[in-house]
Amino acid sequence: MGNPPQSGKGSLNKRIVFASIIALLAALVIYLSSSRSGDQSSAGGRPSTEKAAAIGNAAKLPSVVDYGRLEQRLNRLMEERDMVGLAVGVVEGGQIRFLKGYGETSEGSGQPVNSNTLFRWASVSKGVAADMVAKLADQGKLGLHEPVVKYSASLRLPGGMEHRATVADVLSHRLGLFSHAQDSKLEDGMDARYLRATLASLNAICPPGTCHAYQNVAYDASTEVVERVTGKPYAEAVREQLFLPLGMTSASMNMGALTSSPNWARPHVGGNPRPVEVTDSYYRVPAAGGVNSNIKDLAIWMQAQMGMEPDVLSPRALEAVQTARARTPGELGRMRKFRERINTAAYGLGWRIYDYSGHRIVGHRGGVRGYRSLVMFDPQRKSGIVALWNSSTNQPAGIEFEVMDMILGLPPRDWMDLDKIIERPPEPPEELQKAEPNSTGP
Repeated sequence: MGNPPQSGKGSLNKRIVFASIIALLAALVIYLSSSRSGDQSSAGGRPSTEKAAAIGNAAKLPSVVDYGRLEQRLNRLMEERDMVGLAVGVVEGGQIRFLKGYGETSEGSGQPVNSNTLFRWASVSKGVAADMVAKLADQGKLGLHEPVVKYSASLRLPGGMEHRATVADVLSHRLGLFSHAQDSKLEDGMDARYLRATLASLNAICPPGTCHAYQNVAYDASTEVVERVTGKPYAEAVREQLFLPLGMTSASMNMGALTSSPNWARPHVGGNPRPVEVTDSYYRVPAAGGVNSNIKDLAIWMQAQMGMEPDVLSPRALEAVQTARARTPGELGRMRKFRERINTAAYGLGWRIYDYSGHRIVGHRGGVRGYRSLVMFDPQRKSGIVALWNSSTNQPAGIEFEVMDMILGLPPRDWMDLDKIIERPPEPPEELQKAEPNSTGP
């Protein structure tokens, strides 16, 4: 026999229930799709309001960067004999628009560099320390203009000037020491905290706060500042308060995290690059040069410096680190090749500030044995470039100027010297090659 006919009321109730289930399933699908799209912050799984707005606006605007030309230039760069591997990222309008790897993780390995390949940041790490200290200062947990001796147990300066030098003086390299004080002894394996105490025996070149001379051993006193205030090891405090909230899942501060990865770039030195062992000297001063990450996380880090993550780095904290505090004429000398663009150079806290053809630009470079790095951006346009490579050549540094010229609408120049015929001397026999210095670059 057939089923008895349903009453009108019962049939209506079933249709309502069925429609409700369909609506709930549709809502769930929409939620899951939206949670997987876009740049996510690890806190809450949703992008900040500022980042979401910037991403939306950037998607509506035409790109000012010619990515076809950029790829063509980078492919030509990789034909240079000095190159092994390279990773590049570009942010426009607050949005990551370009991430790509080139070359190999190790010469002849056949393993390609991609956006997940780990490199060392070298001195670009200094911005992490400065941001961390500025964040704590913004929270009222320390004062940037307090004497550094209040927080650092090991730093000692000539004439007891650690009682006069401030936390900001440490982060802006204004301690009255000559450049790179005690770096050679750090590279010889000596303990960084011991070396900070020996700085008192050196001759001062000026009173603290009055002149700029680049430091690594002294700069790492900022690790002690962070540890004293947070009660946690420096790497742990940075991971909890900066890297994880920003979603920088590959970022770390020790050699083991780099070399245990299945996808990491080996360091290379020499004009005909050869792989060398990773050295740990600057992992022992992590604030000065200890960060590792892939290019994606470095691009995320640059987004945060543009003000895209105010819940992690407030406008006041960013203003503190990106305000010029010391003129750096020596930087102009090192960048004389780019003087058509760079009018003035200064140092803030862990960051360099340039007048780039009338535009205020922020950035930093880094170098340890076998690795180089760079970041340069326009905070107002929320656009810039990051790059990491695993050889000792400085030729890729020109790419930041080629991209910034596109961002600012300036005439293109061959800043990477790809169009010039450069006579290079033949590579000497390997046994005559000198080991590359292991110090971090400014």
